[in-house]
Amino acid sequence: MTQTSTGTTRTGTTSTAESAAAVVTEFFDRYRSRDVDGMTDLCSINAGFSYVPVEMWGKQRVLRGDGTVGTVGKPLWAGLIASFPDLSNTVHTVTSNDEGDVVVQADIEGTQQGAWGLITPAGKHYSEPHLFILHVGPDLLIDSITGYWDDAGISQQLGHNEVD
Repeated sequence: MTQTSTGTTRTGTTSTAESAAAVVTEFFDRYRSRDVDGMTDLCSINAGFSYVPVEMWGKQRVLRGDGTVGTVGKPLWAGLIASFPDLSNTVHTVTSNDEGDVVVQADIEGTQQGAWGLITPAGKHYSEPHLFILHVGPDLLIDSITGYWDDAGISQQLGHNEVD
């Protein structure tokens, strides 16, 4: 296993722990720059996407954070950036292996300026630890992203305390 917390560039055409970590580090650099198109450029066309805690209830349907990067991930990231214009991440660790598996521990934070799901903007800031599990294929493109965090913690920081 290789562990790194510094930025590197994409190299090579085979997936090694180092090259997988470099792709994912670049992905989070682009996320920090709020470059959604750049983030998706690092993903395969049908990259799987699952933000496990995402669940937005509407009047006639429930939206969940499961699908592909193109159909769910990209709109979700664009919506987050629109609602939290200062959205950022601090990557603490990137751990990878030669099979292309990459685990990232990062804090995501931002100040809400627009509505997000059922949370109305109150100008409040959140910072929450996140765990991401990604896979980088032999073509050095991310082919799956799964994210975990405490959604209730974010809601509480934003002043949204929902009671069923």
